[in-house]
Amino acid sequence: MPDRTVLANVWIPALLAAAALPALAGETAVFTSGMRLHVDRHEEADGIVRLYHAGAVTEMPRSVIEAFEPDEETSSSPVPAPAAAQAAPDPPTQKTIDPRAMVREAAGRAGLPPAIVESVAKTESGFDPGAVSPKGAIGVMQLMPATAKALGADPNDPAQNIEAGAKLLRELLLKYNGDVVKALAAYNAGEAAVDHYQGVPPYPETQHYVNSVVRDYLNHGGAESDAGSGDAGSSSSGSDGPGKGAGQ
Repeated sequence: MPDRTVLANVWIPALLAAAALPALAGETAVFTSGMRLHVDRHEEADGIVRLYHAGAVTEMPRSVIEAFEPDEETSSSPVPAPAAAQAAPDPPTQKTIDPRAMVREAAGRAGLPPAIVESVAKTESGFDPGAVSPKGAIGVMQLMPATAKALGADPNDPAQNIEAGAKLLRELLLKYNGDVVKALAAYNAGEAAVDHYQGVPPYPETQHYVNSVVRDYLNHGGAESDAGSGDAGSSSSGSDGPGKGAGQ
C-alpha cells in the first residue's frame, strides 16, 4: 500500500440555557462526481481547497468540488439531573458484535454515506468478522495484513478492521476526487493498478467487484449520482482483486 503521510454539575439557569444552544455539525463537500463527504470545515486559496476532518487535512483542486453545504445544526444534550443512588450493577455480560451497526457507525465517523460502506462490507465478506480470503484478506472489510498495518489496525479485531476499512475508503474517495468507481477499484485491486490504467483495471475480478458494490448500493437506496456513472465492464465471479488492494 502506498505511503500515507497525509494523513461538575452547577445548577444555574444560564448554564442550562447555554448547554442547549445548537452546535455546528460541520459541512458536506459535494463533488462534481455527485459524491458527498462530510468535513469539519474547509479553506480555499489559489484554486486549492483544504478539507479538514478528524484532525486530518486533504488538499485538492477547488474545481472538483461543486459546492459546500452546511450541515444541520445539532443541539447539545441537556444537562442531566443528578443521578439517584443505585444498587451495584450486575456483572458485565458478553457484548454481542453487530458488524452491520459497526459499519454504519464507522461510516459516520469517516464522513461517508453509510450505505456505500455497507455495500463494500457486504460484497467483501457478507459482514463476517471471521472471513479470510484465499489471498489472506481478513475480516469484515477484508484488509490485507500489510494494508491493516499501514493503517495502524489489527485486522483480526472487528472494530479496528471496520474502522480502518472505512478510513481507507474515504482516503481513496478523496484521492480520486469523489470518483466512486475508481475508489472501489483501488480498494480491490490497489491504487497502483488504477493509476496505471487511469481507471478500472481490465481485471474481471475487479470489474465484477465494482459492479457488485455499486449495484448493491443503488438497490438499497443509494443515490445514483453518488455512485458515479458508467459500468466497470463485463466480469466473471469473484471479489479478490489481483492487485495489492484492501480486499484481496
